[in-house]
Amino acid sequence: MSHSSEVPTSPGAPSYAEVHAALLGRWPESRLEPSLDRIEALVELLGDPQRSYQVVHLTGTNGKTSTSRMVDALLRARGLRTGRFTSPHVESMTERICVDGDPLSEEAFVRAYLDVAPFLELVDAESDHPLSFFETVVAMAYAAFADAPVDVAVVEVGMGGTWDATNVADGTVAVVTPVAVDHASYLGSRPAQIAIEKAGIIKPGARVVVAEQLPEVMSVLVERAREVGATIAQEGVDFGVVSRGAAVGGQLVTLRGLHAEYAELFLPLYGAHQAQNAALAVAATEAVSGDEPLSEELLQQALGEVTSPGRLEIVRRGPTVLLDAAHNPHGAAATAEAIRDSFTFDPLVGVVGMMADKDVEGVLAELEPIFSEVVCTQSSTARALPAEELAAVARDLFGEHRVRVAPRLDDAVEEAVTLAETGGSRGESIGSGGVLVTGSVVTVGEARTLLRRGSR
Repeated sequence: MSHSSEVPTSPGAPSYAEVHAALLGRWPESRLEPSLDRIEALVELLGDPQRSYQVVHLTGTNGKTSTSRMVDALLRARGLRTGRFTSPHVESMTERICVDGDPLSEEAFVRAYLDVAPFLELVDAESDHPLSFFETVVAMAYAAFADAPVDVAVVEVGMGGTWDATNVADGTVAVVTPVAVDHASYLGSRPAQIAIEKAGIIKPGARVVVAEQLPEVMSVLVERAREVGATIAQEGVDFGVVSRGAAVGGQLVTLRGLHAEYAELFLPLYGAHQAQNAALAVAATEAVSGDEPLSEELLQQALGEVTSPGRLEIVRRGPTVLLDAAHNPHGAAATAEAIRDSFTFDPLVGVVGMMADKDVEGVLAELEPIFSEVVCTQSSTARALPAEELAAVARDLFGEHRVRVAPRLDDAVEEAVTLAETGGSRGESIGSGGVLVTGSVVTVGEARTLLRRGSR
């Protein structure tokens, strides 16, 4: 619980619902204007709170939130007070701003908004465009972290790097997770092009920890580090996954950090990609602590308690229902590999809902080999691709007989659960059916709310 969340809001303060509506009334996250002028003006009025603590800054296409959560857990296990800023949220907007591992309470979130609210109109009046939703929430996070106060903030970019509002902070440690194509219309359609934008978080003198990348991506990142005098550590060269094996509820991993090898750590997350995220998180944590290896006990404790909501998360059993927020082909490929690696569903039924601006065919092509059938649906957001349009793409890949349509998410989940139950033996025995809900963070968030409510 954050320090500030213990103080009641003043009488007459807006409700959380009112603040939520005010934030959503601003420019949406999906509208980008490449400039840091507005956010710089806002944080300057706030006294540049982002300069009052160390920052671990993360960019990349996939794995940012899981890696952020692991870095946060490791730093807290070392006795540091942490702030964590991630996006998008799965269920509640408050999840974006965490202090000491916990999301701000709704009351504390309102207070964080009230801290920046007086300055929003000042900046809006001076700018060609008003402050966006994302810029405002970034400023709220930076101010809340200074107020707590935190020792280290773990900050995930929203999109890209150079022009991302989070980039008004200078990360002493920059982390780059795997770079692939996602927001092509904003960031470009070639990984090397995207890497140039992501490399913008690498600041002079920073320590940079980089996941395995395509050669053309790595050369962009290495060149940027050289230009600004940053030190770079690469997965597979300076640190990485030594071995991994299945374990009940996750996997056992041996990781090589920057300063030591850490054997047989239990990680309660599934898939090779999560083992890689853990290696990245360990190296980033070592980079924060200078040249100290981490204690095995600390690692066991911190990684053993890590959760990553909506990332191959089991939310129901009998049949097993998994949620995974994969929304681009690279993420879908990692998810499919993890399913093959860690589960034995027969059949596995997919519930897929995607955003209209995503590579729908690319994602479905990665998932097709693991799904016996797919139920096409849509989330409640205006950006969602209509279920029938998604099904038209799916029929080309899966064939008519493997595709169903249920525009309402609750109907889609119910239909998939029934298919999983009747298509295989019940429960968790080998050969039992399962359901995977995937395709977008919004779809997964809405399914999580639905399923968790149903299980209470």
